Amino acid sequence: MATLQQALKTAQQALSALPQANPELEAALLLCHLLEQPRSYLFAWPEKELTPAQQQRYVDLVERRRAQEPIAYITGQREFWSLNLRVNPHTLIPRPETELLVERSLYHLQLISQPRIADLGTGSGAIALALASERHDAQIAATDISAEALAQARENSTALGFTQLTFHQGSWCEALPAEESYDLIVSNPPYIEADDPHLNQGDLPQEPELALVSGRDGLDAIRAIIQQASLQRLSPGGWLLLEHGYQQAEAVQQLLESAGLGNIATHPDLAGLPRVTEAQSMDIAKGGHNWYLTLSHLIGKEPGIR
Repeated sequence: MATLQQALKTAQQALSALPQANPELEAALLLCHLLEQPRSYLFAWPEKELTPAQQQRYVDLVERRRAQEPIAYITGQREFWSLNLRVNPHTLIPRPETELLVERSLYHLQLISQPRIADLGTGSGAIALALASERHDAQIAATDISAEALAQARENSTALGFTQLTFHQGSWCEALPAEESYDLIVSNPPYIEADDPHLNQGDLPQEPELALVSGRDGLDAIRAIIQQASLQRLSPGGWLLLEHGYQQAEAVQQLLESAGLGNIATHPDLAGLPRVTEAQSMDIAKGGHNWYLTLSHLIGKEPGIR
C-alpha cells in the first residue's frame, strides 16, 4: 500500500504532462478531496498509508484529471470570495478575476440602504452570493437561462443560509420581474468569440459553451444586457457593471455610451488587464445629484472595500 507521500509523488508525475497544470497543487487537491482533509493533513501524516480502496479511488481521480476534466468539476467545489461553492458541468467555474465585479459593486452600493441588485447569468451564484455575504440588507435577484445552473445557485444559497435572494430562469433582464428596477445590475456574461482558439485550452473545453461563447465578436450577450438594462431596468442613478475580455473594453464603453449611460469607467484585474467596465444611469447624473462620486472626489480616492 502506498503512503500519502508516495501517492502524491506518483500523481504529480502522472499530471506533469498536462498543459497549463500545476501537478503538485492538483495532486494535493485531489488527495485532500478523497480524504476529506485539509492540505495540512498531508504534511502532518506523510507516512500514513492509503487503504487499497482509497488508492484505487485516487488513481481514478487522477485519471479523470489526466483526461483534462477540470479540478473544480472533479471535486464539485470552488472557493470564491471566501465562500465554498458547489459547481457542476452546467456552471462556469468561478475565477479570481471576477471578484473585481464584487469589489466594484460594493463600492457603488456603500451609501445605499437596502439596495436592489440583479445578477444576470448567475451560474453557480458566485457573484450574487458574494454580494449577499457582504450586504445582508440587499434584495438580490439572480437570473440564468440554464435551469441546471439555476438549481445549483439555489443549492449554494440554501447551504450558505442566505435568504435575501430570488431566482429567475430566462435571458438576462427579460427573466426579471416585470417593471422592477435595480440600484445595481451586474453580470459576468459569455464574451468569447465563437472561433477563439482559447476555447480549446485549459478548462474551457469542459465548461458550458453557453456560458463562454457570445457570437462572432463575443459581444452579443453584452449588447443585449446593455440594451435591456438601459430600458427602465436601472433605477435613477443606478449602475451597470460588466466583466469582459481584456481586448473588449473600448467596444463595451462605446456600447454603454450609445445606450445613454454615463460615468463610464474600466478597471483592471489583478493581472493589470482591463476586465470590468461600469456605467451609470444618467437620470440623476444629469442633474448633478451624483453625491457619492462627489464625496469620493472630495476625499481624493475611492473608499476601501475591505
